[in-house]
Amino acid sequence: MSGRVQGVGFRWFVMRRASALDLRGWATNLPDGRVEVVATGAPASLSALDQAVRSGPMLARVESVEKSNIPHEAVDVKSFEAR
Repeated sequence: MSGRVQGVGFRWFVMRRASALDLRGWATNLPDGRVEVVATGAPASLSALDQAVRSGPMLARVESVEKSNIPHEAVDVKSFEAR
């Protein structure tokens, strides 16, 4: 995600939404001001998370979302975490 996504509780917003959707993965701040979200789970849950991150928390301003597929094995965590 790019835009105003750091310093506005974006990672914690994503973590709460993803956990409620029973997704695994993480959200982390990147040095260039973007937030990276990596998630795995049921397709309907991933779609719901995608919709949520496009608006973000109240103080966020999401300008763009880039999506890519990564191997499921790369998401080697048991829950969703903010890093």
